[in-house]
Amino acid sequence: MPEPLAFLDAAGRVVGDLPDFARDGDTLRALYTAMVRARAFDTKAIALQRTGRLGTYASSLGQEAISIGLASAMTEDDVFLPSFREHGGQLWRGVTLEELFLYWGGDERGNDFAGPRQDFPVCIPVASQFPHAAGVALALQRKGTPGVAVTVGGDGATSKGDFYEALNVIGAWMLPAVFVINNNQWAISMPRTEQTHAETLADKAIAAGVPGEQVDGNDVVAVRAAAERALARARAGEGPALIECVSYRLGDHTTADDASRYRDEAEVSPHWKAEPLIRLRNHLVVAHGWGKRDEETVLRSCDAEVDAAAEAYLAIAPEPPRAMITHLFATLPADLAALAEDLADG
Repeated sequence: MPEPLAFLDAAGRVVGDLPDFARDGDTLRALYTAMVRARAFDTKAIALQRTGRLGTYASSLGQEAISIGLASAMTEDDVFLPSFREHGGQLWRGVTLEELFLYWGGDERGNDFAGPRQDFPVCIPVASQFPHAAGVALALQRKGTPGVAVTVGGDGATSKGDFYEALNVIGAWMLPAVFVINNNQWAISMPRTEQTHAETLADKAIAAGVPGEQVDGNDVVAVRAAAERALARARAGEGPALIECVSYRLGDHTTADDASRYRDEAEVSPHWKAEPLIRLRNHLVVAHGWGKRDEETVLRSCDAEVDAAAEAYLAIAPEPPRAMITHLFATLPADLAALAEDLADG
C-alpha cells in the first residue's frame, strides 16, 4: 500500500517537493496561527463545559490540520458542510469565536453566521451531511456557479449508508463535490480496524467511480495541496473527489466520553509526536526562522482572543424558551404559534 501523501514528516522535515504556497513563510505562519487558535478554542470550550457553561463538546485536538488545510484551499464561492470537529476550518471561513461558543452552548444564534452565509450549520448525526453535500453540489451544478460543496466526516461515517449513497450520486452525476474523511482511527469506541476490511478508506471511492486519495492528515501542507487539486478539478467540471486524511484522535470522542475505558494510554502517547502543530512549528523554525518570541506572541494573541470571545458569550442573555420554535420558521404554523405564545406567557 502506498504511503499517504505527505510533505512534512512528524519532525517537520521536508519529505517531498513542496507546493508553491508552502514555500511562502507568511502562508505557513497563517496556517500555524489558525491551528493554534483552534486549539486554544478547544481548551477553553472544554473548560467551560466542565464548569457547566457549555454543552457536550467534540474536541478537534490533534486534528486541526484537516479542517484548516481544507478551508484554506476553498473560496468564497464554495459551500462548507462541517461535521462536529471542524472548528478551525469554520473560523478560517469567517465564523466567529462567539458564534462557535453560542452554538456549543445550545443557542441557535450560533448557527446564524455573520460571515459565510452559505455554509451549513454543524452536523451532529453521523454521515447525514454527505447527502446534504450532494444536494448542494447538484444545485451549484444546475446554477452554473463556480462553487464546490465540501463536507467532512469521520471514519465511522464511511460505515453508514448515507455516505455510500451520496458518494454514488456525486460520482454518477459528476457533481462538484469534495468529500473528506477525517480518519482519526476511532468511531467513538470502535477502532478503524473493526469497522471495515478495506485497505484504505479512500478505496471506498472506487465503486462510485470517484478519484480517491489518502493523505497525512497531520500535515497541513498535504491536506491543503490535495484539497486544492480536488477543488480545481471540481470547478473545471471534471467531477468529485474523496480525500482520506489519516490522523489520530488524541482526546475523548466528546466531553460525554471517557476514552480510557476502551484504549490504553500506551497506544495514544506515540501519536503526540506526530500531531500537526509540533510538525509545522518545527518546520517554521528551520525554514523560516520561527523563534521563541514568535511562538509566545501567537500563543498570547490566540489565548486573549479566545478569552475575550468566551467572556462575550457568557455575557449574552439566553433566548426565551419560545426561541426553540420560532427559530425554525419564518411564519409559524397556527398550532406552533399557539404553543409559542404559551411559552412566552410561561
